[in-house]
Amino acid sequence: MRPIFNVPGEGSFAFIMGIISGYPMGAKIAANLKEKGICSQEEAERLLAFTNNSGPLFIIGTVGITFFGDVRTGFLLFMTHILACISVGILFRFWKFRQKSTGFSPINKKADTNKVCLSNLGEVLAASIMNSVNIIVMIGGFVVIFSVIISMFKESHLLDFFTHLLKPLCENTSYSSGILTGFLELTNGVKQVASIPNKMISVNMVICSFLLGFGGISVLLQVLSITAKARLSIKPYFFGKLLQGILAAMYTSFILHHFSFFNLDITPVFNHITARENSIDSSYFILLGLLVLSCILLKKLLKSQSGKEKN
Repeated sequence: MRPIFNVPGEGSFAFIMGIISGYPMGAKIAANLKEKGICSQEEAERLLAFTNNSGPLFIIGTVGITFFGDVRTGFLLFMTHILACISVGILFRFWKFRQKSTGFSPINKKADTNKVCLSNLGEVLAASIMNSVNIIVMIGGFVVIFSVIISMFKESHLLDFFTHLLKPLCENTSYSSGILTGFLELTNGVKQVASIPNKMISVNMVICSFLLGFGGISVLLQVLSITAKARLSIKPYFFGKLLQGILAAMYTSFILHHFSFFNLDITPVFNHITARENSIDSSYFILLGLLVLSCILLKKLLKSQSGKEKN
């Protein structure tokens, strides 16, 4: 963890559990490590950028098998999701690289009383269960709230208005609507994009890969509710997830067009090559443009941080 991601070895727990358990477990563990004084402010923010991920149960089970009806799609999306999060972790190892935390102390003063033994086993189990239930209720609450917000946008035709604004980027307005919905709430957006009828199903998969990497505003607010208590900045998480979504989409597009085993496209024989080339060109131009924009924002952010350190 230290030579690759520039975080303490204990950060591997946040990394592994973030992959296995899904949103927002990675952020929760990173905040706990900061509160207990195991890692510094800067190290916890680096962990935030790449350890909070969507889990295999959702990507493979829900998205792959249920939404797309193919387990290969689920494994492909999960593989590119993890590759993208590792790439983001390597890039964000330079987050506040020159800024060193000195004398940081744990916020949680009761760390010594949390040791598990036979006498307090019941208490620890009860606290763990209640903590898990609170997180599950919070996640469900955010999903319900944003589902209501999306329904309100649809009924008031605001979603149609913003969809037409994105029409120059997406000729099919169904994709624009799915992307906007996914920006608000991940599950509804991925479900909508996956259900769009298209012979070039690879386009649906690339867009879903981006949405899975980004996570949506709903997950962002879940993380914000967790990081606010630990006094962690949300900026590295936002830029990290945006970059992860773009990288995941690029990795997915590359694998789809170089490994036929994962490609489920169904196109007519006579216009197969033309349709394929057009889809590749448009996808890569959009994705590369977003990647350049994210790199510029990240560079400016790092420069501003180094300027503050010099002052």
